[in-house]
Amino acid sequence: MTEKVLIVDDDEAFRRILAERMRNRQLEVQTASSAAEALELIEKETFDAVLLDLMMPEMDGIEALKRMLEKRPETQVIFLTGHPSVSRGVEAMKLGALDFIPKPVDVNELTEKIRQARAGRLLFVEKKNREKLKRLLGE
Repeated sequence: MTEKVLIVDDDEAFRRILAERMRNRQLEVQTASSAAEALELIEKETFDAVLLDLMMPEMDGIEALKRMLEKRPETQVIFLTGHPSVSRGVEAMKLGALDFIPKPVDVNELTEKIRQARAGRLLFVEKKNREKLKRLLGE
């Protein structure tokens, strides 16, 4: 099965190039130019990984992460940033981000992180389904 990825970045050229490189690796890719657009997509669809820019106008990546996890707790977010900071990386990871990768990104490394994200999402969903089944069975 192909990994499904959402790229969220306000830099149109970066978004387009990264999407093309991910598609060349047989990933299914959608893009969003803002956190608000990404939140709308997440309400409608499930993604194995969300590649999220940290610094965006209107809503930064940290706030977007919080809102994404409220809507879909299984969301696996990988931050991509041109402004790496240890404190922001730690904050992102504490809030539930899978990883924090500085730009420019190594596409091979990123592809592996996306595969890890998919596995993490599937484990999360499986665990929730087991818990739901136990409740239904009265265990």
